[in-house]
Amino acid sequence: MVVRHGEAFTISDKLTVWEKNQAVYRPTVHYAYCPCDCAIASLNELRGYDYRLVENQRIMNDEITSGADILGALLMGHAYQSWWIGSDLSIGESRRLVPHQNATTMQVAISVVAAAMWMMENPAQGVCVPDDLPHEFVLKVAKPYLGRFISKPADWTPLQHYTNAFQGYNQPDLDWKDPWQFKNFLIKDGS
Repeated sequence: MVVRHGEAFTISDKLTVWEKNQAVYRPTVHYAYCPCDCAIASLNELRGYDYRLVENQRIMNDEITSGADILGALLMGHAYQSWWIGSDLSIGESRRLVPHQNATTMQVAISVVAAAMWMMENPAQGVCVPDDLPHEFVLKVAKPYLGRFISKPADWTPLQHYTNAFQGYNQPDLDWKDPWQFKNFLIKDGS
């Protein structure tokens, strides 16, 4: 699932390369999330009720007994093909650090704590977006709460395992010479 997120715009803006007031390179940034099967079932049920929330709601806490949240970034389109960097925090490790919490809460909350600490030390900096903050400061505070840190190459491109399931019925306009073009992610009929 692609999820709306402010940093999808600010990171792309920060990494844009300009020449003579013209953008010559602007990366595409998306926030993607893979919910568990129970979350998908819950979303389908919500759709079935025409998006009316059920009256009996609860936030799951200690009922979560296993699993992990793997949160990070997949950087694509460079000499390494893809590079994964992020955090793998298990429910057990998150509860060892802060009882009754889950991995997702921990990963999000510790970044807020780190940002708040930086703001208290730098009150004259004004309004900043997350990517304006010094990553060294944020990671120094956050890393002890993020579980296992991962940084490794990934041998993947969007066309690596592509097959046209409807061959003869559609002709997608793919760019086989440059697999990182956005049209290779959003496949549509090219005719």
